[in-house]
Amino acid sequence: MFAGAAGTGKTSAAIALAHELYGDEWRSNFTELNASDERGIEVVRNKIKNFARTAPVSAPFKIIFLDEADSLTPDAQSALRRTMESFSTSCRFILSCNYSSKIIEPIQSRCAVYRFKPLGKTELSAQLRYIVTKEQLEISDEALDAISYVAAGDLRRAINTLQSAASIKTEIDQETIYQITATPDPQAIKDLLYASIGGKLKLALSSLDALLLEQGFSGSEIVVQIHKALLDLDISDQTKVQLINSVGEIDFRLSEGADERIQLEALIAEFVLLSQRNQRTST
Repeated sequence: MFAGAAGTGKTSAAIALAHELYGDEWRSNFTELNASDERGIEVVRNKIKNFARTAPVSAPFKIIFLDEADSLTPDAQSALRRTMESFSTSCRFILSCNYSSKIIEPIQSRCAVYRFKPLGKTELSAQLRYIVTKEQLEISDEALDAISYVAAGDLRRAINTLQSAASIKTEIDQETIYQITATPDPQAIKDLLYASIGGKLKLALSSLDALLLEQGFSGSEIVVQIHKALLDLDISDQTKVQLINSVGEIDFRLSEGADERIQLEALIAEFVLLSQRNQRTST
């Protein structure tokens, strides 16, 4: 079982394994199914079982790669478990999932679990520089940092972002990355936070207006970026806990359909009040 976030190489690892085992015959002994497309029990009874029944070609066993296996219904997973047991001598299974907890326990106990963590900034930048060199593009270090920030460890998203930027111009800069991904500039978010924590309500509201009205970002996106920026702020852990709690409350209200502007202004006001309370406590 390959478990981990999207874009961390689970499918690539499975295909690479098939190439290593079977060589030129890998397509005859390897099949890939996406469980999110067909989630019911019929896909197990028909497609998976029919492939498992056939004999391997010049190999001791075949491989079925089931992508997004956590999308299968419980009944389909139970049927899959019986199929795995029935054809264990001639077929092996690789299950790919984002959340291993959504796979039923009987299947988990029959699998060796390999966890794929999000790629680090160094690995992402190295792969992107390789692509940039091959495609004869020019990209600044700041733009690479921006792609790493936006992708958050997802190499697939990083490559798609680079491709989108390259379709606009061959010299890629930081501003282009944030524009095509509709991501607020992290520095603008930090300025908003520092103004709020510093008790400068008017400046913080002005920064919010720039993000909401002038640049057109959604309230949900701003809340997500505020949460990411909070983790890196140079403030006490106690203050950080209080701020994150407020962000969680506003995120819930937005998910319930509350007005974006009112909720974000309420969040800023809460930040200002918290900073004032902490200042009075410290004095």
